[in-house]
Order: sequence, then C-alpha cells, then structure tokens
Amino acid sequence: MSNGAGGAPFLVWALLSIESIMSGHLSRTIYVGNLPIDTRESEIEDLFYKYGRIVEIELKNPPRPPGYCFVEFESSRDADNAIRGRDGYNFDGHRLRVELAHGGRGQSSSIGRSNGYGSGRGSKYGVSHRSEYRVVVRGLPSSASWQDLKDHMRKAGDVCFAQVFRDGDGTMGLVDYTNYDDMKYAIRKLDDSEFRNPFSTSYIRVRSYEGSMSRSRSQSREP
Repeated sequence: MSNGAGGAPFLVWALLSIESIMSGHLSRTIYVGNLPIDTRESEIEDLFYKYGRIVEIELKNPPRPPGYCFVEFESSRDADNAIRGRDGYNFDGHRLRVELAHGGRGQSSSIGRSNGYGSGRGSKYGVSHRSEYRVVVRGLPSSASWQDLKDHMRKAGDVCFAQVFRDGDGTMGLVDYTNYDDMKYAIRKLDDSEFRNPFSTSYIRVRSYEGSMSRSRSQSREP
C-alpha cells in the first residue's frame, strides 16, 4: 500500500466520526466572546460555575482585544442554561457574546434570534443548521478558528455551519451551505484561495464532502 493510501482509512474514520463528536462535545461547549484581554481563568469559572459542572476552560488571549474562551460543561443542558444566563451579560464593561462553540445559540434561544452565523436567509434555517451541502477544507493554519473559517467561506455563499478540527494531516474544517449552488460555487471560487486570520496565512483546498469520502474509500481499497 502506498503512503497516500495508508492515510486514507484514517481520513475516512475522521470524517465519519466528526458527526458524533460534534453532537456530543460541541453541544456541551460554549464560546464566550468579547472578553477583556486580561481575563483570568478563575474569573471565567466564577461567571459560569453556577450553571453546572465545568469540565474544561480554554482561555484565549490574542495580541489584540477582545479575548475569548471555550467552556465545556458536563451536560448540554448546563451549556444551554449558561447561554441563556450569560449572553449579553455586562462583564467589567464588556457585553459578553455567549453561544454554542459551533456558532449556535442553544435550544432556549434559537427562535427569533440571529447572530449573523448559523442562520439561513430570512431565518429559514433557524440557528446553527446542518445541511447536506457540505465541503471539506484542508490546509488551514493551526491557529484557524471556526469564526475565521466561517468568515472566509461566506465569500462564496450562505454558510449555516462551520467547524475546525485536527487530524493526522493537520488542521481541516467542515462547512455546510444552505443550498447546492453556494456549495458548488465555494468549490470553484475558494479552492486554492488564500486564507488569512490575524496570526497566519495559508492556501486551502476545498472539496465536496461526498467527493472526499468517495476518494478516501477508493484509496483504502487499493493494494
């Protein structure tokens, strides 16, 4: 088996398992944005401990404000309560933005609200909607976040979901569009495009999710 084929089974596993990862870990993890740049982990814990047991806090303090963090709870119900209780909360003069880590607002606040991400045109798709119009993005820098990916991929159309994760080949992402035309245009327009965030630059490859899956399965069967 060639080196290229050897990595294919892992890719298949990664793409197939991402759905279960998202539905579990991400439904319990919230994104907290617009933090003061000098926020400490203990302050984040003080903000959210009353909503449930906190599993992990991942605090990010970029070179320029605002700061942000990710908070993982033991249950998705606790995460939803935290979103309901702290989204828009005034913390040291900063109005917090609190949502599910993949851009949703949680079940309790998913109706009648839009955050400029995760929502289809005219709120047709609600907030943080998964769709069948999915692309795989490879070659992302390790510093890429779902917010960075969403902003870049919106150049081609209406993004309703974005997620970044790491596999054996580096950093990659999944992006869902609300319709087929936007998905196909993203593959044409953004494949081999320059991806930028405040920390790094790279050239990315954009492929259809189903096409990537088919090629990976084919490669894994080669002798």
